[in-house]
Amino acid sequence: MKVVAFNGSARKDGNTAILIRQVFKELESAKIKTELIQLGGEKIYGCIGCGKCLVTKDNKCALSDDPLNEYVAKMAQAEGIIIGSPTYFADCTAGAKALIERAGMVGRSNNNLFKRKAGAAVVSVRRGGAIHAFDSLNHFFSISEMIVVGASYWNMGVGRQAGEVSADREGLETMSNLGKNMAWLLKKIHP
Repeated sequence: MKVVAFNGSARKDGNTAILIRQVFKELESAKIKTELIQLGGEKIYGCIGCGKCLVTKDNKCALSDDPLNEYVAKMAQAEGIIIGSPTYFADCTAGAKALIERAGMVGRSNNNLFKRKAGAAVVSVRRGGAIHAFDSLNHFFSISEMIVVGASYWNMGVGRQAGEVSADREGLETMSNLGKNMAWLLKKIHP
């Protein structure tokens, strides 16, 4: 079994990556493979509404000059998907949103490619807007017919400067619980 996670932060290895890695600790201790893809520095374009994925039905987006099709293939192969994002102006980042738009359209155009996979959002925040970002990410999972995994609180951690989220004990505990819950679910649906 494998869980692939996408860190939608412009900053590689910042607070969002720290939170995702906390989830990974629990998944890995349950013998579930993990892979972290960091979108920082990547140019991922938003959906242009061309509708070609509805026609070709080849599990690919017609735009091929960015890594999106590679990411869709990784999502299709994994049993679980995590999308993480810092909170930018009370929402997820543009990179995370572009991933959601295009992967979502490709998935829906191909018989709901991600159906019944486990999905979880992870959000880092300085102060406010985390719930809206969390909702935006979860909308991708629910419209994709995925099983949304929760934790002991909303899947968020608080910290502004890189690394500050490591001091958020409740946030780290929430991520640990998220990892345990995702591992439990994956073992139930993939015995």
